[in-house]
Amino acid sequence: MLYIVPTPIGNLKDITLRALETLQSVDGVICEDTRRTALLLNHYQIKKPLIILNDYNEAKSFPQIIERLKSGENLALVS
Repeated sequence: MLYIVPTPIGNLKDITLRALETLQSVDGVICEDTRRTALLLNHYQIKKPLIILNDYNEAKSFPQIIERLKSGENLALVS
């Protein structure tokens, strides 16, 4: 299953409990910028593999993400 998870822009504390719960429960986190996402996950001591999806690697990463979802993995797309 794919979860769309809103993340804070400025203050790391501006995140919902439900978003944190989702990030803790998924198999991986899809993000555009690993530096920003890693700051957030580290702040809340969440250890998940990061999957980069951006304009430069979309053609390569998108099929891999689809395959992971088809195989039953739960992924969160942070925005």
